Amino acid sequence: MAEKRRRSSRKMKASIVLPARAGIDFEALVRTIAQTHRRMAGEAAKAVNVRLTLRNWLIGFYIREYELGGRDRAVYGDRLLEKLAQRLDAQGVQRADERELRRYRQFYLTYPQIRESLPPEFAVPPRGAAGGVIRETLSPELQTPAAQVIEGLSFSHLVELVEIADPAKRAFYESESLRGNWSVRELRRQVASLYYERSSLSKDKQKLADVAESKAGHASSPLTIRDPYVFEFLGLKPAEVMSESRLEELLLGKLQQFLLELGKGFCFEARQKRILIGGEHFFVDLVFYHRILRCHVLIELKLDGFAHEYLGQLNTYVNWFRKNETIAGDNPPIGLLLCTQKNHALVEYALAGMDNRLFVSKYELQLPEKDEIRRFLEEEIDSNQAKDLVGGRDAGKFEAGHQTAKEQRRG
Repeated sequence: MAEKRRRSSRKMKASIVLPARAGIDFEALVRTIAQTHRRMAGEAAKAVNVRLTLRNWLIGFYIREYELGGRDRAVYGDRLLEKLAQRLDAQGVQRADERELRRYRQFYLTYPQIRESLPPEFAVPPRGAAGGVIRETLSPELQTPAAQVIEGLSFSHLVELVEIADPAKRAFYESESLRGNWSVRELRRQVASLYYERSSLSKDKQKLADVAESKAGHASSPLTIRDPYVFEFLGLKPAEVMSESRLEELLLGKLQQFLLELGKGFCFEARQKRILIGGEHFFVDLVFYHRILRCHVLIELKLDGFAHEYLGQLNTYVNWFRKNETIAGDNPPIGLLLCTQKNHALVEYALAGMDNRLFVSKYELQLPEKDEIRRFLEEEIDSNQAKDLVGGRDAGKFEAGHQTAKEQRRG
């Protein structure tokens, strides 16, 4: 292991050319710092992913060992994972609900070779075949090496792979994900498209592989901080990692305050609310409950021009809330899509199939007018852009100019 680290270190030093102290120019300085940043960030991402994956594998191992030989296992019986999830939640262990614990156990059974990559302090003895705990896998020589599994694939990739019962099929998608640097979304798409089955039947496998690769979505890095497994493992909250830019973060904060100050019944409920749809996690920017309308209002902010897929996505969220969050006495939820491009804003309601006459007669009177929200967003965008330009200088001139712009827009 030490020799491997030394080789990795030598490789890093060889790939980044340090500028000579004498004669360095500014462009070389920028280039070297940027290269160093990218390399170090990549190494940090890989390290977090490895530890997350090993943690989850060990949780699965501990659970299975307890099921087989725990002294008091009969006390818990079929409710073991339910009770364990409750206790771990009280201990502050992230991502350890009953569903995830079952997934970790399956992960352990599916990837026994990961045992080889455990740090010495976590080494566990191998269990023989007589123990009957390891899921059917390929022979060791055909398995993807443990180091490639944990370093080349995020745990979100492995969640998808564990669902594949056929070991040969699973190994195929492991290999293709590693070779093509597939994103999780791309892996899911390829499985759904029966790529493995089509490849088995194809007479020209290379041509099929080339076509698949040309359309594939690639992961930008071995790990993304927006992956729910990752940010919860690191102890971060969704609101701390989901905003795509400083402007988006500022606008969401201002918008939250703006709606609460309207005094029209808005009650704040959540920011970056995580919901699970079809096995995939999504995040709603802002969630309010309107006490007069007695319904949820979901708000999505896009720093982009309007696109129909944005409205479709928000309608999906609204339908999910209608099915999973609505209780007796509630009215159907609605969505509010806010799109900003340059200095202009567009506001659209997402009704998810609600009759427009019902919306106009019952909802519209209690909600802020589109123009009111649009003006607010445009003023905030102008304000933040101007502040960025002046960098804190000529603040008086900026405030005067900004006030004039606001008056002109209102007029």
